[in-house]
Order: sequence, then C-alpha cells, then structure tokens
Amino acid sequence: MRLAKYLAKAGIASRRKAEELIAAGRVEVNSEVITLPQTLVSETDQIKVDGKNVRGAENKVYYLLNKPAGYISTVRDTHNRPKITDLLNAAPARVYPVGRLDADTTGVLLLTNDGELAFRLTHPRYRVKKVYRAWVCGLPDSRTIKNMSEGMIIEGEKTAPAKVKLLKTELKKRSALLEITLTEGKKRQVKKMCSASGHPVTKLHRESFAGLKADRLPIGSYRLLKDNEISMLYRIVGL
Repeated sequence: MRLAKYLAKAGIASRRKAEELIAAGRVEVNSEVITLPQTLVSETDQIKVDGKNVRGAENKVYYLLNKPAGYISTVRDTHNRPKITDLLNAAPARVYPVGRLDADTTGVLLLTNDGELAFRLTHPRYRVKKVYRAWVCGLPDSRTIKNMSEGMIIEGEKTAPAKVKLLKTELKKRSALLEITLTEGKKRQVKKMCSASGHPVTKLHRESFAGLKADRLPIGSYRLLKDNEISMLYRIVGL
C-alpha cells in the first residue's frame, strides 16, 4: 500500500494532508525519513508521524448492521438497556456507531473504530445521504410535502432542503408512508419534521446510509464492509 493511503486509512489525516506530511519530512518508515507519498509500505513496517507510532490500518474495522427495534445506539448505558454492541459478538470491543438511531428506529447503521471517517460521515459539511422510510399519522398533502422538502423551521433553526416522496397512503387507517432523504441529519430530524407538519411518525426505518443498504441482512445481523464499499465511503468524504 502507498504510504499516503496507509496514513489516511489509519485515520491520521486525509490523503491530501498525508501527502503534505510526507513531503514535509514528518514521516519515518523504519527510522528513515520518507518524502515520497507513493512509497510502498506494509503492516510489518514501523511507521511514525512526528516521532509517534502510527497504529496500523489493519486495526480499522467497518461493520454494517441491520438494527432492530429496542436497541440503543451507544456502547455504554447506565440503565442496562440492550445496546447495539451487544449484537456484534465477533467485533472488536472498541467500535462505535456512526451517528445514532433512536431505540425504536430500525435499519442501516455503520460501526467502526475509524474516527476520522466516522466524523466526516456525520458532519453536515460532507452532505452524506441518508434515506428513511417513515410511516406517519394522517395523509400529507402536496403542500406539506413541498414544505418539508424546502426546509422547515424547527426549534428556531431551518432544516436543510430534503427530498420527500409520498410512497403510499392507507385511507382506512389514515396513515401514509414517506421516503425522506436527508444530507444533514440533526438529532431526531425526521421525527421532528413530521411532527412539525402535523403527521407524527409511528414507525421509522433507515433504508440506506451513504448508499449502503441492509436489505439482504436479517434484522439484527451484521457484516464486514467490502473493500470497495470502504473506498466508496472514503471518496464520499474526501479522504
């Protein structure tokens, strides 16, 4: 693996910043200062940045979980409630959710120990797409859908424009199914948007995150991300 890519995958810096660190003579490989970003390295090499050992890229792990209802998106809980990490028996102890889903929300959730990637995936600057299916009370009309799409004032702040589709209505039950695509992801944003529109959510499912879906995973199951999926996430956030 090229040195700049190794540093990026190890969470030291973005690829471009890693190249700058190398060019500035701040990176050592086996006690030798290296200034060429394309230098090939392996996990057996001792790599340092500013004199500090770099934790190897092989220690980074990436999981996709099909979250069931009833689990909280945290690694610790003082109330002994079921946690998503309880479902990842084979995962390293120190993996963290990329963002959070409410306990009653189901669907795609990523977990990793790659701090830089997780930070960027959840930062609104990078406009990572998250697609939700929301079952709501009532029958939203076209004006309501338009208002939700253009952005709404919630708790004194306007939400970013969203993509909102009406997928299904059930006249007898007076309910509807919405598909909502967000690129900012404030806390409980979908629920707050729907409530502010007069159509509170009765059930919420995250269909995809950054293009990744869990529809082939049984609920409560997880899998490692493939190399091409990890590379895609890196590209999305500019690493």
